[in-house]
Amino acid sequence: MNFLTGSLPIVPQPAADRGTGGQDSRAVVALGGGHGLSASLSALRLLTTDLTAIVTVADDGGSSGRLREELGVLPPGDLRMALAALCDDTDWGRTWRDVMQHRFQSRPGVTGSLDNHALGNLLIVTLWELLGDPVAGLQWAGALLGARGQVLPMSTEPLTIEGDVQRRPEHGGRLELVTGQARLAAAGVRGKVSEVRLTPADAPACPEALAAIERADWIILGPGSWYTSVLPHLMLPDLRNALCRSTAKVCLTMNLSNETKETTGMSALDHLAEIRRYAPELKVDAVLADPGVIEDPDAFSDAVAGMGGRPVFGKVGSATGRPIHDPLRLATAYHDIFGEN
Repeated sequence: MNFLTGSLPIVPQPAADRGTGGQDSRAVVALGGGHGLSASLSALRLLTTDLTAIVTVADDGGSSGRLREELGVLPPGDLRMALAALCDDTDWGRTWRDVMQHRFQSRPGVTGSLDNHALGNLLIVTLWELLGDPVAGLQWAGALLGARGQVLPMSTEPLTIEGDVQRRPEHGGRLELVTGQARLAAAGVRGKVSEVRLTPADAPACPEALAAIERADWIILGPGSWYTSVLPHLMLPDLRNALCRSTAKVCLTMNLSNETKETTGMSALDHLAEIRRYAPELKVDAVLADPGVIEDPDAFSDAVAGMGGRPVFGKVGSATGRPIHDPLRLATAYHDIFGEN
């Protein structure tokens, strides 16, 4: 029910469908979560008026974890970050981006119930409770922000991610089951992640996400935390099958550092091997990588060819030297890839 009129909700039209002038109209779907997805969305919104983000829903840490545990809702954090990344570079867009990302902090000496909650998380959950529909709630939030695209959850059920971690000798050397995205994201510091699973394993994919993949011209997978943001999209059976069946072209975007807390000791080739292990039927058309993180360009190129695609090497990192993608450099790289395929 519409909480304003008592009638069925009228879902506002996504900003991306209203046209922005000078941009391509090809349909682009970006999959991931967290800061990696935010980076790709910040670039892609400069290139197309038809952009959809499909976001992981397995987060169990921080504000998202508290809301998920207390209210039984999808974790809103990665969804909030995706919406914020789609905000315009205008006073309106920048203001709403900052509002969505704002976190409450009590005055010194006081521990408050709102501490570390992001306002955007509370806004999204409010819309979900009032509308009774996670997709409609995100569409209303996107309309409020003037978001250049739509944001969808990969599933409308909260998911739990777990993995087997082979501890290094100095950390006991045993095989450990690590449950929860927050714990798994740091597990590589103590050992090697060897297997990752979602629970429930047969959770349904969001129907709107499947429809977006079906009509896509381009699908962008990555960058992001490999085991907890990128690979989950290939673990959900409905979503994996849709990606493998899609006629869209696929671009895999590599991270700017192979040495994250969950991928310690892994090379760029190891990252590709994990994609093939979880989705052997997935064909890629291009793999975008910064040459600074590719140890053996020839071996990397051969591995990409084995996935059906071609490597695209380009400087897409921030000029600060930190392992953060620069939106303009990334947009330029995507523009070139779209034009060449």
